[in-house]
Amino acid sequence: MISFASDYLEGCLPEVLQRLIETNAEQSVGYGEDEYCRSAREAIRRHLDCEADIHFVVGGTMANAMVIRHVLLPHQGVIAPESGHIAVHETGAIEAGGHKVLTCPAANGKITAAQVEAVVQAHRSDFAREHTVQPAMVYVSQPTECGTLYTKEELGALHAVCEQHGLTFYIDGARLAYALASGSDLLLSDYPRVCHVLSLGGTKCGLLMGEAICFFRKTLAGDFRYVMKQSGGMLAKGRLLGLQFLALFENDLYVRAAGKAIGCADRLRRAFSAAGFDFAFSTGANQLFPVLPPAAAKQLKTQFDFEPWQTLPDGRVVWRFCTSWATTESQVAALEDALLTIVDT
Repeated sequence: MISFASDYLEGCLPEVLQRLIETNAEQSVGYGEDEYCRSAREAIRRHLDCEADIHFVVGGTMANAMVIRHVLLPHQGVIAPESGHIAVHETGAIEAGGHKVLTCPAANGKITAAQVEAVVQAHRSDFAREHTVQPAMVYVSQPTECGTLYTKEELGALHAVCEQHGLTFYIDGARLAYALASGSDLLLSDYPRVCHVLSLGGTKCGLLMGEAICFFRKTLAGDFRYVMKQSGGMLAKGRLLGLQFLALFENDLYVRAAGKAIGCADRLRRAFSAAGFDFAFSTGANQLFPVLPPAAAKQLKTQFDFEPWQTLPDGRVVWRFCTSWATTESQVAALEDALLTIVDT
């Protein structure tokens, strides 16, 4: 069985594993204060072209929950797309931390600056606003949950409305490498100019595990390590995260490895289109969302694993296919051949 179910099914990039093997017997101080974590932070700062305050944690839900808990006061909430990861796929982790997710309708996974403006104005014009949660943060992911990409203009507009109203703008970049490799009009060095906090994904982008939380405002980062420790997010063997990120940001591996996934996704995009299948979302990164009739999905399921995403009003099902840094030419070719078989039947 070949799986296109997700982009974190395999272990890690060979270059990352090699660094872990080479340093396995070394001794180092703990909790992210070792030389490898320091070097990894410097490498990331060079790519960001910014003196960011950077912290390494194990996973994405942990990163999102800790950042939001750290930034918001108890009476505040975070604006997010209704399809956003923190609103749908994190088991209420944000609410469990005491903060409400204020969801907005999302067009192809994205929200706009105008929607944020409307939420803020609705709260501020409410005569009983002290009885409601105060919006103080905006959350989006790049790419979105639907695989779509925000443009530089769109993120810039969201950043501007946050600046205007004193909100913190947080971008969840769990799959950011795939956005960078997909032909997006944003470079990594653009992100410090369009948001206040960024989680730089490693788990889905070639590491065994790990996310790098990047604060672009030093005032936001104060005492964050206390929150990390209290939340169980301060890894004792912190060098294992730093080492992986150091390998990932050497020789442009972060984007190069993701580029392979984009090439595979492009091939599959053409194959699904040639087979006559539509897509629910127009994506450019490593996630595809074809709409498949039941018979076609059943036939493909005999050889491949992929995930149901949503059921359309007419009863058709949208399925998600993911490529990754580890997707092989033979796996892509097998799916291409299977799609040809469906066309012929």
